Amino acid sequence: MLEAKLHLSTFQGSRRQFIGESASGHRVVMDDAEGNTGPRPIEFALLALGGCTAFDVISILRKMRQRVSSYEVELSADQRTEPPCVFTRVNIKHRLHGQITPQAAQKAIHLSETKYCSVGAMIGETAEITNTFEIIPENDLPPEDSSVPSLIAPMSS
Repeated sequence: MLEAKLHLSTFQGSRRQFIGESASGHRVVMDDAEGNTGPRPIEFALLALGGCTAFDVISILRKMRQRVSSYEVELSADQRTEPPCVFTRVNIKHRLHGQITPQAAQKAIHLSETKYCSVGAMIGETAEITNTFEIIPENDLPPEDSSVPSLIAPMSS
């Protein structure tokens, strides 16, 4: 079971700033458009969808031995105009840099969309979700087995 807590952090007027804390102890600020000190709850939902699919896609591509040097996800969503203002359409664009085959990108995104992304499964109950991807080839990547020098010096005794 997942757990979380929210605490109203401002009591001035009609302000609605909350501090959310996850079960793992991470804190985030959540606010409305008036206070504008953090994302609104619906923005967190869109970010959660992007994070969920991005975690899946990068993990799958790495397992497929694709060489990803950079990865961005852009999201846009339409909402109902009447409450509840649920998403009705979400567009997800995956921008991948590196040595990635189109077939691998398509398979990773498809697996995220149809099997792994729980946030997408929930949002998909009210919204049509579309995915597109762009691959920006990079041919000058270092060899896969090259070691990265450590930035941490060993401790002396």
